[in-house]
Amino acid sequence: MRLIKAGILLSLMVVSTAQALPFLYNWSSGDLAASANFAVVSGNLQVTLTNTSSSDVMNPSQVLTALFFDLSSNPALSRISANLGGGSTVYFGPSNGGNVGGEWAFKYDPTFQSLYGFGRYGMSAAGFGLFGPPDLFPGPNLQGPNSPNGLEYGIVSAGDNLANGNAAVTGGFALIKNSTVFTLGGIPGSFDPSSAVSNVRFLYGTSLTENPPEVPEPATLLLLASGLAGAVGYSRLRQKK
Repeated sequence: MRLIKAGILLSLMVVSTAQALPFLYNWSSGDLAASANFAVVSGNLQVTLTNTSSSDVMNPSQVLTALFFDLSSNPALSRISANLGGGSTVYFGPSNGGNVGGEWAFKYDPTFQSLYGFGRYGMSAAGFGLFGPPDLFPGPNLQGPNSPNGLEYGIVSAGDNLANGNAAVTGGFALIKNSTVFTLGGIPGSFDPSSAVSNVRFLYGTSLTENPPEVPEPATLLLLASGLAGAVGYSRLRQKK
């Protein structure tokens, strides 16, 4: 009997893990490109924000400074950490051992959607007049003025040539090369990024007027279709069993 119960418990754990599928959103427009990967890690929501452009960053309007998204059921999330992604580096400023939380803010605000059409959840290094110091992740202010404000600790592409560009991207502000990983607490136990995440939007520079409308990349649409097909196939397999 104990073996049967243990087998049932293990099966439930496998099903629960299988349902919490990561969600990768890719986007590009002209010489801009970015990705956001949403995954459940140790019971928290981990969001990896990457500047995937292969272009050399020449202007502030090419520096990735914000991400917005929606989550089903609107869970109340808490800020845990903001750290450099794997292989990422900070230029023109301190890296603080990889903790860049004092330069990135996060909050839930329904007016993001009602006023701008963005997702209700947002994280930003630039602020855009939408975020303030109370919204920052844990960590010290690494470069003045008080964050979130300006380009500092925005994200440039992994292939960026930091010797090129204008003054704002060649030493005027600390910049992250490649990606930043954000960890958020408060997701429900049944949270599944592949079905819960929607309305993803990337912003660049320091002004809302610098940003073009966003359309999902074909790769993202294919991923969504594959995820749905896999979920349907898994459901049918369970029914047959």
